Amino acid sequence: MPARLFLSSGDLMADRRFEFARDLQLKGDLAAAADLLMQAIELAPNFTSAWFTLADIREQLGEHDAAISAFRQAQASDPGDRRGAGLRLMRLGAEPLTGMPQAYVQTLFDQYAPRFESSLVDDLGYRGPALLFKAVLAVRSATRKPAFFKRAIDLGCGTGLAASAFAREVDHFIGVDLSPRMIERARATGLYAELEVADMLQGLRTRREASADLILAADAMVYVADIARVLAEAARVLVPGGLIAFTTETHDGEGVRLGQGLRYAHAAAYVRAAVEGAGLQLSRLEELSARNEDHAPVPGLVVVAAKT
Repeated sequence: MPARLFLSSGDLMADRRFEFARDLQLKGDLAAAADLLMQAIELAPNFTSAWFTLADIREQLGEHDAAISAFRQAQASDPGDRRGAGLRLMRLGAEPLTGMPQAYVQTLFDQYAPRFESSLVDDLGYRGPALLFKAVLAVRSATRKPAFFKRAIDLGCGTGLAASAFAREVDHFIGVDLSPRMIERARATGLYAELEVADMLQGLRTRREASADLILAADAMVYVADIARVLAEAARVLVPGGLIAFTTETHDGEGVRLGQGLRYAHAAAYVRAAVEGAGLQLSRLEELSARNEDHAPVPGLVVVAAKT
């Protein structure tokens, strides 16, 4: 993933202390780094990056309550929460599980865009689009329908990896992504007839009823806590017989969890219920990993549902 976002305090001395603290943190001297960060915060009380890094160090040191307090300060100092302090509070059990801040997701992927494909494919062994393509072909074959789609919507399209996998089977591709820099790279592929900067739910809400034959979400549902709302809107947009195909990470428990990588994992039973609640028919649900983490497959699901 991209390097940490640095938000300057506007105070040169505070920024320098932050830089020294980060060097100490990377060298493993967490206590000294924390002291320097406190000095930076004394100079600039609303220094978001210092508060966030201090919170991270407190968590590493096992100082649970101090970490929560510092993450709250980081969140309060940046109303958009571009660093994702709220997500860290959720993971620490200090806040209920909710959706991701749009500013966090947009900032994350704007930073990530220049090396997105090399990192995802080369470093993490990403195979989501290929798995979705295989699953969609299998569903179409089982129903004896051609695997060709006049209009398809690629939710969380990124740089266009999913569109590339389906390019020969789709006549008109629409890409939706919250990151303007990702959209720029998607546009450069020439695969999309339309591109829109929006989150997945917003992107679907702008589409007419029964206007798409296929909706894809490759490695995108992991940034959505409540996938039921996305599925319900997808059901409205799909034509009768249309498909939605998506990947998500999963776990052996119930409901939705926020993992260490700040990505949501959805239990299989939760996914089944969300598909059914949206009025869609589950065509395929396979336990398959779309990517690796620390050189091991991340537990995942490949899902295809149809509008009847």
